[in-house]
Amino acid sequence: MNNFKSTIVKLIAAIALAFTAVVAVQTITANSSNTTVQAATRKLSKKEKAAKHWIAMRESGGSYTARNGVCYGRYQLNIGYLHGDYSKKNQERTADNYVYGRYGSWVNAKRFWLSHHWY
Repeated sequence: MNNFKSTIVKLIAAIALAFTAVVAVQTITANSSNTTVQAATRKLSKKEKAAKHWIAMRESGGSYTARNGVCYGRYQLNIGYLHGDYSKKNQERTADNYVYGRYGSWVNAKRFWLSHHWY
C-alpha cells in the first residue's frame, strides 16, 4: 500500500511538471509572436525610414540579393535569421525585428553603425 501511494504521488508530480512546462512554452511563444507582429506593423517616422534606407545603402547598395559570406540581402542579415525565406517581405520584417530588438530604433542602429561600421 505504501508503494502504491508513492507511485501515485510521483505520477501527480510528473503531470504537474508537464503542465507547467506546457504553460511556460505557450507564454514564451505568445510573447515572441507578439513582438514580431509589433515590429512588422510598426509605422516608421521619416527619421526612422531615412536611417533604415541609409543602412541598406551602406550594407548592400539597396540590393535584396547582395551576398557577403553568411550575410544576405538588403540589410546583410545572417542567413540563419531569414530561415530560408529570402523574400523582400521577410528581409524587411526580419531586419525590423533585429534592429528594434537590438537597438530600439533604426536611428540608434545607424548611430552604432557610424561608430563601428557594422550594426
